[in-house]
Amino acid sequence: MKEKLSKINKRPIVLIHGLWNNSEIFKQVFKKLDKHNVEYFAPTLLHEFGMVSIKELAKSLDKEIVYNFGIETEIDIVGFSMGGIIGRYWIKKLKGFKRTKRFISIGSPHKGTLTAQIIPRYPLKGISEMKINSVLLKELSLENNRLDYIDCVSFYTIWDLMVFPGWKAYLPRGKKISLNILKHKNLVRNPYAVNEIVKEIIN
Repeated sequence: MKEKLSKINKRPIVLIHGLWNNSEIFKQVFKKLDKHNVEYFAPTLLHEFGMVSIKELAKSLDKEIVYNFGIETEIDIVGFSMGGIIGRYWIKKLKGFKRTKRFISIGSPHKGTLTAQIIPRYPLKGISEMKINSVLLKELSLENNRLDYIDCVSFYTIWDLMVFPGWKAYLPRGKKISLNILKHKNLVRNPYAVNEIVKEIIN
């Protein structure tokens, strides 16, 4: 598990990484947050190459949040790629909506991705749950009212080939921000993208 905590300045930020990476994907974001004296926490969740269900990953996230912040501390969620789906599931299904004030999604396939369409449910359950019209995504779409009292922001790029079509990678609530970035991972690595994301985090 990768953890980084800095001096408290506002609500703690919980950053959730995506598939085939770990919390180090947010390295450039960490540097910016440190400059603004923001408290943040970024656990590394064990996806097992996509074999672990998003539901199970959300439960692991819940344990990490409770261990680090208790059961009542208000927090903000930042999810990249699959991390945005994990965060959304945690908010909606594991009562995260009761304590989440802000939810920032970055390149997350909230409406699914064609890239996952040919992936078999077994053994790659986690990846298959990101298919367009998957059971999990349909389930999440039924309770959008859980997002009504959360400040939601979605970052995406129309050039995304991992989350495709990229122009649909946004939450059903809140502000949508399109970034002119060519690669999926560059959404959290490109200096311009990182600056825009951190602006929203500290806003």
